[in-house]
Amino acid sequence: MEYSLKLENVTKEYKDFKLDHVNISLPKGVIMGFIGENGAGKSTTIKLIMDLIKRDEGTITILDRDNKSDLKSVKENIGIVMDESCFPENLNAIEINRIMKKIYRTWNESRFYGLLEKLSISRDKFIKEYSRGMKMKLSIAAALSHDSRILIMDEATSGLDPIVREEILDMFMDFIQNENHSIFISSHIISDLEKICDYITFIHKGKIIFSEAKDDLLDDYGILKCSEDEFKKIDSQIVKGVRRNKFGIEALILKNELRGNYVVDKANIEDIMIFHIKEQVQ
Repeated sequence: MEYSLKLENVTKEYKDFKLDHVNISLPKGVIMGFIGENGAGKSTTIKLIMDLIKRDEGTITILDRDNKSDLKSVKENIGIVMDESCFPENLNAIEINRIMKKIYRTWNESRFYGLLEKLSISRDKFIKEYSRGMKMKLSIAAALSHDSRILIMDEATSGLDPIVREEILDMFMDFIQNENHSIFISSHIISDLEKICDYITFIHKGKIIFSEAKDDLLDDYGILKCSEDEFKKIDSQIVKGVRRNKFGIEALILKNELRGNYVVDKANIEDIMIFHIKEQVQ
């Protein structure tokens, strides 16, 4: 299998936080959603990928090139959208276009202006006059207007209304139709990721809890509803998280390994994340 992005044993330690030997492999031709609560290490990981901060240990390769020594040569093929706009606030979209033409040899002006129109972005307004959502849409338009083969996005749909988010997700799906393209996207809007992602990687307190195909996760996990007495009979090895309430027990389980007649509901990706976090905290 060919990979667009690989992190191997990547570590970054701060006084009060450690990104701990992170391993992530993003195959070509797929979308990977990167999930976790605030402060789990998502933005730190993305900054390390882009070499905006220096890693303490490990290796990172983007499109088979080292992100330290070869990032300059591969930047043409990376579309990056951070959680905050990186463009100067006193410029407008026309001036952004002029700048990007000088940065990227493959910059496509007509595509950029076409995306501005599609996303209802003003060419003339200063960026400081944009809403957060408009700034995010401008960043996405720029990321899709050169020879990007991998999109790396940190909260790319944040601040967008549901209709625009749907348009953006459709654009991502169009982008991924090319089997050499890949997307690595973090988001708090788990429902967006569940719609479009092939893989889900979950980070909690600086450690990767799982990185698996989305369909496998949805097939493997379920939410068991039972009494306390019934729960005591369940093999603890298949239980991945527990929530107790006045009506009894809700537990995230490996449903294919459950023996006996029980009520098991479907688990979505958000359920799987929340139950794992609850189990880690206990």
